[in-house]
Amino acid sequence: MSNIGSYDERIKDFSWALSEKELEYRDGDVINIGWYCSDRICQQGNGDKPALIWEGLGGVEKRYTFNDVRLASNTIGHFLRGLGISAEDRVCLFMDKIPELYLGFLGVLKIGAIAQPLFSAFGDESLYVRLENARTKAIITQRKHVGKVRKIVEKMPWLEHIIIVDHDGKKELKERETVFSLENADPVEQFEIHPTTAESPSVLHYTSGTTGQPKGVKHVHYSLISQYLTARWVLDLQDGDIYWCTADPGWVTGTSYGIIGPWSLGITQCVLDTGFSPDSWYKFIQKNRVTVWYSAPTAIRSLMKAGSEKVKEYDLSSLRHLASVGEPLNAEAVIWSEKVFGRPFLDTYWQTETGSMMLTNFPGMKVKPGSMGKPFPGIIATVVDVDTFEPIAEPGKVGLIAFKPGWPAMMRTYWNNEETYNSKFINGWYLPGDRAHIDNEGYFWFTGRDDDVINTGGHLVSPFEVESALLEHEAVAESAVVAKPDEVNMEVVKAFVTLKPGFEPGPDLELKIMNFIRKKLSPLAMPQEIEYVDNLPKTRSGKIMRRLLHAREWGEEIGDTSTLEDDE
Repeated sequence: MSNIGSYDERIKDFSWALSEKELEYRDGDVINIGWYCSDRICQQGNGDKPALIWEGLGGVEKRYTFNDVRLASNTIGHFLRGLGISAEDRVCLFMDKIPELYLGFLGVLKIGAIAQPLFSAFGDESLYVRLENARTKAIITQRKHVGKVRKIVEKMPWLEHIIIVDHDGKKELKERETVFSLENADPVEQFEIHPTTAESPSVLHYTSGTTGQPKGVKHVHYSLISQYLTARWVLDLQDGDIYWCTADPGWVTGTSYGIIGPWSLGITQCVLDTGFSPDSWYKFIQKNRVTVWYSAPTAIRSLMKAGSEKVKEYDLSSLRHLASVGEPLNAEAVIWSEKVFGRPFLDTYWQTETGSMMLTNFPGMKVKPGSMGKPFPGIIATVVDVDTFEPIAEPGKVGLIAFKPGWPAMMRTYWNNEETYNSKFINGWYLPGDRAHIDNEGYFWFTGRDDDVINTGGHLVSPFEVESALLEHEAVAESAVVAKPDEVNMEVVKAFVTLKPGFEPGPDLELKIMNFIRKKLSPLAMPQEIEYVDNLPKTRSGKIMRRLLHAREWGEEIGDTSTLEDDE
C-alpha cells in the first residue's frame, strides 16, 4: 500500500526543502551523490542490507550489501585518484551492465570527477565523438569493448588512461592501458570523499539533436534532491522493496533511477545483464520477488507480443507497482498490463536534460490510459503556442510542452555549447522539444516531437549523425534519414540514399550499408530499411527536406512545398 499521500495533498505548499530535510542537507553543505548512495546508508545502520543483486549470462549471480558498495566505490575512487584523476576530470564508463559500472559510477563521483556513462553498444565513431567533446581523461571498460577504444586512441592525446576491469593477463596491454580488478584490489575502508557542493558537476550524459553532434548534458550533485524525492513518491519505493529498473546506465534513466534514486533511499535493486526475452524477464521477476518495476514501452509492447498466456507460466504476484519511461506509453499497453499483471504501468515523462521525472502518473491518482499524467509537485508545467510561446489556456489545443526553470535536477548547460543550451529557454520557459495538449482535468497527452530526432525504443537517434556516417560509405552519394512507424519500437530509422556511379542497388548492398552503420555508430542507429532513390527532395538553397520523406512514411499531409527546388 502506498504511504506517500494523495497527489492533491502533495502539491499543496510543496517545497524541495522537504527532500533536503529528509536527506539532512542544508544549503552550503557538502553534497556528494557517491557518499549519499553508500556511506550514508551504512551510517543509518543498513550496511548489511542487500544493495545490488546482479545476474549475468548463464545465471551467474553476484550480491552486494550497502557496505560492499561503500567499500567498492572507495576502492575504485582510491585507484582513480592514484592515477592522478581529480575533481572535474571526465571519466567515461563504457561497460555492459556489470557491477563495476554501478560501483564505478559512485567511485568517480566520490573523488569529485565527472561520470560520463556511455552505452556499451556504441561503435568507435559514436564513442570518439563523445570522448572528443568531453576531452575525457580516463575510460573504464572491458576486454570485449577495448578494441573500439584502441581504434581511436591515437586521435585522443588527452585520454591518459584506459582501464580494463576484466583483463585475464593473456594478451599484452597496449600503451595507456592499465588493469583494475575489484576482486583482487585491497578494500579501502577509510576514504576522503571530495567535498563537492550543490553546483559541483556530477554526470555528463550525451543526447542526440536534430543537427550537429550529440550534446553533453551537464548535471550537478544537487540533482539528488529531485531524484531522491521522485523515486520515493512516483516509484513509491519503500524499505522492503526489491526494485528493478531495466534501463542501461548509458542512458539517464539508468543513472537517475537505476543508481541514484534507489540507492539514496537505501533500496535493494536487481540488475539483469543478459539481453531481452519475455521468459528471462519473467523468470527474473519471479526468482527475485521484484516488487517495483520501472521499464520502457518498447519492452512492454514486446511482452504484449509474446502474449498473455506466457505471463501465466510465472509467479509474478510479488509485483505491486509498475512504471514506464522513454517514449509515449500507448493506452493498449496500460490496459493490457492491468489485465495480466493486475496493475497498470504508470507513464512518466522526462528527459536527459530534466534529470528527473517531470510529468507523472502519481500513485493513487486516476489513470487515464495513454496520458503522461500531471506535473510532479514543485514542477510548473504547461503547453505554449508554437509561435508566441505564450501558455495555451484552451483544453485540448496542441502546443509545445514547457517547464518553468529551477527544479534541482535541471541540466546546468550543454558541455562546450552554451549557445544551444540558451536556445532551449524562451519567454521564461524551458522547452524540451515535444508537443502535447492538456485536457480539462490537467492531464498531459503527448502528440509528437517538435524536431526530426528519432525516438526508437526510448533511445534518441540523431538523423544528422546517421546521415554523416552514411556518406562515409563508398557507395553512398547523398542520404536522408527519417523515422518510420514500427509496431514495437514506435519508430525506427529509415534511410533514403542516392548511389554513386558504378554501384547497383540490391539486398547485398543494403546489408553492407546497414552493418557499416551498426559498427560505426550503434545497433540503435542502424537503418531498418534503406530505400534507393534517384534524387532527394531539396529546397532551392539545397537543403534536404526531411519532412516530406517523413510525411510520406507516416501518411501525413505534405504541406507547403513552394521552396522545393523542382517545384513549379
